[in-house]
Amino acid sequence: MTQKANILLVDDRDENLIALEAALTSLDQNLVRANSGEEALKHLLGTDFAVILLDVIMPGMDGFETASHIKQREKTKDVPIIFLTAQEIDRHQVFRGYASRAVDFLLKPFDPWVLRSKVEVFVELHQLQAQMREQARTLQRDLGQETGEPGKVLAEQLAQRTGQVQADLAAVRERVQDTYGDKDRALVEEIHRLDRSITRLGTLVETLHGPE
Repeated sequence: MTQKANILLVDDRDENLIALEAALTSLDQNLVRANSGEEALKHLLGTDFAVILLDVIMPGMDGFETASHIKQREKTKDVPIIFLTAQEIDRHQVFRGYASRAVDFLLKPFDPWVLRSKVEVFVELHQLQAQMREQARTLQRDLGQETGEPGKVLAEQLAQRTGQVQADLAAVRERVQDTYGDKDRALVEEIHRLDRSITRLGTLVETLHGPE
């Protein structure tokens, strides 16, 4: 059974957090609130998140500064960030956002369907990555215990699981292409990165299996 992903919602206004939860509740994932950048960073110390929805304008530490701290940490530097802003963003803000390696901007009031679709893709990518990590752990553990024929049996099982992950990723890729085309380059690049990782895992499994 696939474990639920954690989604971090960061906004200093409770009504905005309620609106985010209403838009995302149908995804049936764990929605975690933070009312400030400081609180968001505390959550990130001990919890793994699939994606962060981050308000740009907040008192104290704003969204850009919060994102900069997130990307400086080894544990959280690869977590996707979607900025939310209630005002039109100028070139300077866009530069600051992408300089902090955010993947997208959404204007408030946001379209719930668009928000949900973007978040759902990042959740699925996060779950695929989790599957790959679990397969790698299984491989490392069992290779230390098994040799000979049992190792081939293990490789066959891993090949089947890798094939399923590849099929799942292909489905995600097709849905992203149908929904966004080439408009959302960050999502497309993230999928290509995962695709390359899965291909390398498949090659490793084939090597372990050896000739028939």
